[in-house]
Amino acid sequence: MSLVIENGWPRTAEWTGGELRLGGIGVRDLAAEFGTPAYVLDEEEFLARCALWRDALPDGEVHYGGKAFLCPQVVRWLDGAGLCLDVCTGGELAVAMAGGMDPARVVFHGNNKSVAELRRAVAWGVGCVVVDSFTEIERLAALAAEAGTRQRVMIRVTPGVTAHTHEFIATGGDDSKFGFSLNAGLAAEAVRRVLAEDSLELAGLHSHIGSQITDLGGFALAAGRMAAFLTACEDEHGVTIPKLDLGGGLGIVHRPGDPVPPSPAEVVAALRAAVPSRVRLAVEPGRSIAGPTAVALYEVGTVKDIPGVRTYVSVDGGMSDNPRPAMYGAAYTAVLASRASDAPERPVTVVGRHCESGDVLVRDLPLPADVRPGDLLAIPASGAYQRSMASNYNHVTRPPVVAVRDGAARVIVRRETEEDLLRLYV
Repeated sequence: MSLVIENGWPRTAEWTGGELRLGGIGVRDLAAEFGTPAYVLDEEEFLARCALWRDALPDGEVHYGGKAFLCPQVVRWLDGAGLCLDVCTGGELAVAMAGGMDPARVVFHGNNKSVAELRRAVAWGVGCVVVDSFTEIERLAALAAEAGTRQRVMIRVTPGVTAHTHEFIATGGDDSKFGFSLNAGLAAEAVRRVLAEDSLELAGLHSHIGSQITDLGGFALAAGRMAAFLTACEDEHGVTIPKLDLGGGLGIVHRPGDPVPPSPAEVVAALRAAVPSRVRLAVEPGRSIAGPTAVALYEVGTVKDIPGVRTYVSVDGGMSDNPRPAMYGAAYTAVLASRASDAPERPVTVVGRHCESGDVLVRDLPLPADVRPGDLLAIPASGAYQRSMASNYNHVTRPPVVAVRDGAARVIVRRETEEDLLRLYV
């Protein structure tokens, strides 16, 4: 039996004999070979989602948002799929380099890039730097002049659009640490300053209104404002601004009943309708590509019943490999993945192993009443902002990422060891 892709599962997820299979491999075999916790990534799903975005915007640019999840193998997949890559730190830049990405197809984001990071990006020949402050415009202009090059830049604009999402992942309003406010006139001043620098080339404008967005209204409103601003800048300065990058932020389904977001084609159509055809359009999907590709696999360690209060099911991971529920209340689902059960369901709370009461992965989840130590639980929609945000809290090592396809599995990010942790200490 196949699982419903719209509920956050990758396309190869299916039940066979009561066991969850991913990429043609049962979770019991995956756990036995690679241990738990682990992220199991469906390579076929990842490449198919890249293709959806590429096909939706054949005359524009699709920049994968590397902050969602990045490793050298992902870079190679992106390269083969014809996508570009956006990075926001020197570390992500290093991964892009290690994966062999053409620097001309890399966009460098970040609200506080260091001099060393910018110098490295300029020296590598990064395709575009998204400038985020007046200080950075001056800094980058000096570094480009020092290197004897003309660096292409986009200006990040906050268009004054508030996305319908959690405040911690909303980025398009006036009160934001990112970019130049359109309403306050800062974006217009940034355009003037970039055009005044001989060592900088204004390649385009950029905006991003937030993450986990499931309706088109905010995207369309931001696109209209940005298109109008681009035209006004061209008229004022007598220049052509060739590109408008409208960011990413398209949400995904994490659990049954969540709103089903629009398709990439629908998003692009809404953006295109607001942007002049002469302007090259760019988008930056991250979560909508990586999120549904991976399943987090855990082993149950204890089951604790508190009569009249709650049943806690503890697993061998937690907030160190998925901090999102603790950080901003992200909601997930989970299933008993390693066996069938005829027991009636009861609500349980799935918690991690860390010394925090807030270390909760899923609250009030219906699971079979006979869930017991040794069972495997699987959480779908775990491909974005989990491994990339994972920590070593309580000195717990970070899980591996195992790619599966056509009945074969391989590690693309190995499990950390205690030796890895101890190597940092002096």
